Amino acid sequence: MPERLAEMLLDLWTPLIILWITLPPCIYMAPMNQSQVLMSGSPLELNRLSEEQRILNRSKRGWVWNQMFVLEEFSGPEPILVGRLHTDLDPGSKKIKYILSGDGAGTIFQINDITGDIHAIKRLDREEKAEYTLTAQAVDWETNKPLEPPSEFIIKVQDINDNAPEFLNGPYHATVPEMSILGTSVTNVTATDADDPVYGNSAKLVYSILEGQPYFSIEPETAIIKTALPNMDREAKEEYLVVIQAKDMGGHSGGLSGTTTLTVTLTDVNDNPPKFAQSLYHFSVPEDVVLGTAIGRVKANDQDIGENAQSSYDIIDGDGTALFEITSDAQAQDGIIRLRKPLDFETKKSYTLKVEAANVHIDPRFSGRGPFKDTATVKIVVEDADEPPVFSSPTYLLEVHENAALNSVIGQVTARDPDITASPIRFSIDRHTDLERQFNINADDGKITLATPLDRELSVWHNITIIATEIRNHSQISRVPVAIKVLDVNDNAPEFASEYEAFLCENGKPGQVIQTVSAMDKDDPKNGHYFLYSLLPEMVNNPNFTIKKNEDNSLSILAKHNGFNRQKQEVYLLPIIISDSGNPPLSSTSTLTIRVCGCSSDGVVQSCNVEAYVLPIGLSMGALIAILACIILLLVIVVLFVTLRRHKNEPLIIKDDEDVRENIIRYDDEGGGEEDTEAFDIATLQNPDGINGFLPQWGLPTQLWGERNPIQTDLFSGSRITHSLHFIFFHKDTKINCITQWTT
Repeated sequence: MPERLAEMLLDLWTPLIILWITLPPCIYMAPMNQSQVLMSGSPLELNRLSEEQRILNRSKRGWVWNQMFVLEEFSGPEPILVGRLHTDLDPGSKKIKYILSGDGAGTIFQINDITGDIHAIKRLDREEKAEYTLTAQAVDWETNKPLEPPSEFIIKVQDINDNAPEFLNGPYHATVPEMSILGTSVTNVTATDADDPVYGNSAKLVYSILEGQPYFSIEPETAIIKTALPNMDREAKEEYLVVIQAKDMGGHSGGLSGTTTLTVTLTDVNDNPPKFAQSLYHFSVPEDVVLGTAIGRVKANDQDIGENAQSSYDIIDGDGTALFEITSDAQAQDGIIRLRKPLDFETKKSYTLKVEAANVHIDPRFSGRGPFKDTATVKIVVEDADEPPVFSSPTYLLEVHENAALNSVIGQVTARDPDITASPIRFSIDRHTDLERQFNINADDGKITLATPLDRELSVWHNITIIATEIRNHSQISRVPVAIKVLDVNDNAPEFASEYEAFLCENGKPGQVIQTVSAMDKDDPKNGHYFLYSLLPEMVNNPNFTIKKNEDNSLSILAKHNGFNRQKQEVYLLPIIISDSGNPPLSSTSTLTIRVCGCSSDGVVQSCNVEAYVLPIGLSMGALIAILACIILLLVIVVLFVTLRRHKNEPLIIKDDEDVRENIIRYDDEGGGEEDTEAFDIATLQNPDGINGFLPQWGLPTQLWGERNPIQTDLFSGSRITHSLHFIFFHKDTKINCITQWTT
């Protein structure tokens, strides 16, 4: 180290000494104008000087240096001399004092105020501060008056190679695909040097690889790392450690260096085909295994990793391609063989399959290495198992007419034992599917018979389950669904589709359609329903109504004449015979009720009863008064009745010791017979336009007509006698009947 420092100092001072020899006027003080002394001064500042200063400035004087140099990191027993300040005004009489101020004055740099020598009293580091700006001035020793204006100068710290290169981001990691060609770029690393990159070669770096050859190389100046060998195989070696050196001084002897490490990982490419671990696989499976069950696994190994190792499996040949399938397990990277169709030991006892494994992602760059696939043979042995009975059909569909006789055979199911032993089979019905026990089955031959009558109109379908059980092993059972369809026979007569009620207007016209009716039949003939309509034989010549068959299988009822009067007859009943087209045909008689109603001029029904026809819709003030008088009269009768009951002393009761027959109250009043009937015509009272010529006189006050009708009944002693009063009020707008009953 001392030898290297001495060599560096020699290299530094040699040019300075040569410069000092060749340029003596620049080293010692030479006469200079004021403008040369103050490099940054102006004429205005010069005018401010005193007259004494102007006299002194007549001579050409100035500072020798405005830039000095000092080596960094210099340490010795004595302070290092940086430079000397001198002025032409200094005759050597020691009357001039030099003053230094600025960066580091007094702490880092010290001046001899007599000689002007500047020394560095501390060790300097260019990397901490590269230059210092100071101000120098010559003053009178006694008066401290400036002899010259102050002048700035710079002391620069000269660099030495005292900092080694550093890799700030190390250690480094990089990846490169395996099988890369020669010279493939891997990464770029960079080192830094704190020394001055301008002065000398202290910061000029050169890169090299200390460890990691012959696999990788590095560009000396750019530090780009490349592969030095082609086709490096990840499967042979995946990771490499490279040691990189950065050396300053351009790589020459004596330069400082720094190192770092780079870990290079080879990434995988699909350069290896899959390979089965064995060429022949053996599996065994019971014949009664459930469909979809995994029978076995085969695996093709691939030296690659990730998606480059993914393989798909297929069955490409063999006698069991229809019975077996293979699927790929992405996690385990193997193939799973599963059962697709049922096996039968008695039919075939073994199968041979040829299985292929092929890479999913193929890199075309390596297709020349051969097919990225492999094959293996799989042998599957079927083991015998005690199987349950097998029906001849997975489902059965039977048909039976609803009028089938009891115990008649509907159909038959068959089943067999697929095993070599061929056990006999016994049949039964699952009664959970036949709760009403409508069917039976022969346990030996599987014939299904009818146990109870069927009715298609109640249920068209019956779904039952038949059980087949091996006689030698009752645990081996099978089930099969049986659907029984009940076929229709003509056993229901047609009838009206709903309860019809027709309305006939009094002012209707002959031939007018009164009502259109339709029929329904619970049966379901193949060709659809067709109904025949007719009237009863004794009503064929009905003078009031007739019927007409429509094309849509409905019936229209028509009026033969007009002038219907609801006063004469309010309701007509018209029986209609409805027949179907079955074999044999069935028929029924339905009655249509026809009411005579009052209608408006446009045929809208308004009223269909006599009372509604007689009573007007609105009530006048006189009618309301008559109703109010009737209510008041009823209240008076009620009060009288209550009063009579309170004053009655001897109630009519039956004594125990008397004969009941002696307590009978007899009324000997005789009626007038026909005279009483003719004396009072209620129809006349109901109809103001009656035929007996009795017409109330409109405009007269309301008239009260009354009649007392005692009930002609023999009553036991103590029973109540009921009387009634009829009051009829006539008014020009209305007629009101009031009937009052009371009991005594």
